[in-house]
Amino acid sequence: MIPIRDTLPSRHIPWMSRALIFLNIVLFIVEIRQGANREVFLYRFGLVPSHWLISGPGDLLDWPPLFLTLLTSQFLHGGIFHLASNMLYLWIFADNVEDFLRPIRFLLLYLGSGVLAGIVQMFASPGSSIPMVGASGAIAGVLGAYLMLFPSARVVTLVPMGIVWETIHVPAFVFLGIWFLLQWWGGFTAIGQVADVGGVAFWAHIGGFVNGIVAGLWLRSKPRW
Repeated sequence: MIPIRDTLPSRHIPWMSRALIFLNIVLFIVEIRQGANREVFLYRFGLVPSHWLISGPGDLLDWPPLFLTLLTSQFLHGGIFHLASNMLYLWIFADNVEDFLRPIRFLLLYLGSGVLAGIVQMFASPGSSIPMVGASGAIAGVLGAYLMLFPSARVVTLVPMGIVWETIHVPAFVFLGIWFLLQWWGGFTAIGQVADVGGVAFWAHIGGFVNGIVAGLWLRSKPRW
């Protein structure tokens, strides 16, 4: 299923969401312009679980700069399709969440979900030396909040029907529920696999989504800013 848009109009221009999309695109351009040094760039600013391992007291000295990668890794991507799919979900679902939370709380939700997503993925694959990059964990937090705030909204979705694709309106709780179940299934099937083969960071998606659900439940009971 490919989401196209939702049917819930926003009352305000989602400046923060658009700024995040713009920043992701700009930093992806910076990333690909590294050329032959791109791999070094990703290892420096991506989140590498094995860099956090402690074999002695001296390893703790490496931790302060590593905390920064919990943020910088959220704005890097493995390729154009990775970037495009993430930005599509951010474009569709972020405006209404930002509209409800207002820009500052939305930004805190976004970045906080991304940080928690990275931590969860590190616990799932602590020995991996593959840089984890992408906004997926942060966006998963937005999806979780959307589910709590607008469960009855409709998501206009492309669905394969044999050799043709049909457009249908799917309730948000159904679309996002299926999305989460796919992440859960992918996370459990990835358990025990070789850590350095790369692939989708399913546990980051799960961690970000759960954070979004908890935040959405809490924030919807609070006064809007």
